[in-house]
Amino acid sequence: MTDWIVVATSAFLAAVAAIVILRPHRRVTVPHLRPGTETVGAVYLFDETDLLDCSDEAWPDVSTWQDLRERLKVDFPAFPMTPSCLRDVGSIVMAPTTSGEIRRVLCEWIDGAARVQVELSIPGAIDTGEHKETHSLQRAMDQAPYPVWQVDKDGRLRWCNETYSKLVHHVRGDDSDSSSPLFPCATEQPHTGKKARVSIDAPMGDRKLWYELSFVAQDDGYLCYAIDVNAVVDAEIAQRNFVQTLTKTFAQLPIGLAIFDRNRQLALFNPALVDLTGLPAQFLSGRPGLSSFFDRLRDQNLMPEPKNYGGWRQQMNALVEAAVDGRYQETWTLPSGSVYSVNGRPHPDGAIAFLFQDITAEITLTRRFRAELELGQWVLDGLDEAIAVFAGNGMLTNSNRAYRALWNADPESSFAQVSVVDAMRDWQDRSEPTPIWGDIRDFVDLEDDRAEWSASFSLKNGDRMTCIVSPIQKSATLVRFVPDPDPGKQVQRVAAKPMEKA
Repeated sequence: MTDWIVVATSAFLAAVAAIVILRPHRRVTVPHLRPGTETVGAVYLFDETDLLDCSDEAWPDVSTWQDLRERLKVDFPAFPMTPSCLRDVGSIVMAPTTSGEIRRVLCEWIDGAARVQVELSIPGAIDTGEHKETHSLQRAMDQAPYPVWQVDKDGRLRWCNETYSKLVHHVRGDDSDSSSPLFPCATEQPHTGKKARVSIDAPMGDRKLWYELSFVAQDDGYLCYAIDVNAVVDAEIAQRNFVQTLTKTFAQLPIGLAIFDRNRQLALFNPALVDLTGLPAQFLSGRPGLSSFFDRLRDQNLMPEPKNYGGWRQQMNALVEAAVDGRYQETWTLPSGSVYSVNGRPHPDGAIAFLFQDITAEITLTRRFRAELELGQWVLDGLDEAIAVFAGNGMLTNSNRAYRALWNADPESSFAQVSVVDAMRDWQDRSEPTPIWGDIRDFVDLEDDRAEWSASFSLKNGDRMTCIVSPIQKSATLVRFVPDPDPGKQVQRVAAKPMEKA
């Protein structure tokens, strides 16, 4: 009984082999060649991994599936690892990755056996008509710069072009199973008309290769396209890292920053803006428009109150126009007493950046300093002595009301700085000739060995005056003019004890 089963099985396999081998005979007619033109080819039939039968043109050293794969894996990296890979796929048509004698390889699963047909190109074959067009389309697919492949409705690979085969060879190596789809997204149900960005591991595993997939539905499956988008992904990563770096940098700034894109939507802000304006971070994260942003500031009394709403809108339009030109710079005095410096600057790609800085401390210090100066000037104006103060560079820095009345001069009204030489001209115009004016000029220019001294002189109206010259801090000189207590005294110069240099 057992012998009978063995004999029947052997007869069945022999019949299958005869049918498969004889079906293409020894030369296979290829549809896209000129009718009547045959292409040289070889056919192999495998039972599991063992060669069951082959045509006369087959390579004599091929006795197993692995032998044939070793022969074809360089030009056909998508050649299946084992015949069992064809069981679920059904058939695979492969184009070579390099130009050579082999034009294509067809693998089929037929009644439990694997059939491999190797077709060789015929030099000088000329295509015509419809067959020539079909051949041109096939060549165009194989020479496309991006991977193209076909899968059935179950996601199994049916066909691929040369670029796809090269990519499989590059990513998986020579000894990998190339019959399974390379891109994981292709094994899922594709959505026609939509694109999907997927990544695959590079050969060294140190990075990923990114592709954008497109799918076209067909009756028996899907035609898939992959476009290399590594440059786009690298640019997006660089841009994201740059934005993160800017965000970290801006987060440390005490100046509030608000950047509105070309559509006038808030695109970027830093924590200082939240602290200065008190606007909720949730509101700012919602990317409000420029008008909504300033409306919110106005509602919370964080900017000067406009006289009317119409004027407010005109003011906002003027603000945006000035910011685009880089001309917007204002100081906002708020009802709370705080003072903000607001600057509008143009930003790349039509965006606008606004900078908010709290200058309350600086303004308060300036106002306090100005008040102290005004107080000091009021004290000087209350003195009967005519006083003038010259800096180390010889320029008049301060004088009082009595000085202006004595010499009929008003240094504060002059656009240019008044030097000691300019002051000497006023003194000479209203006094009798005296050498002390030159002594004062020389004393102001001195840096060392300075001591207080005094001298008397006469005005042209006959009044006698005493000039007292005193060194003060930072190489400055104080000159005082007082009525002479002894009008009959001769004009003289009296030196006092030297003053230590400040």
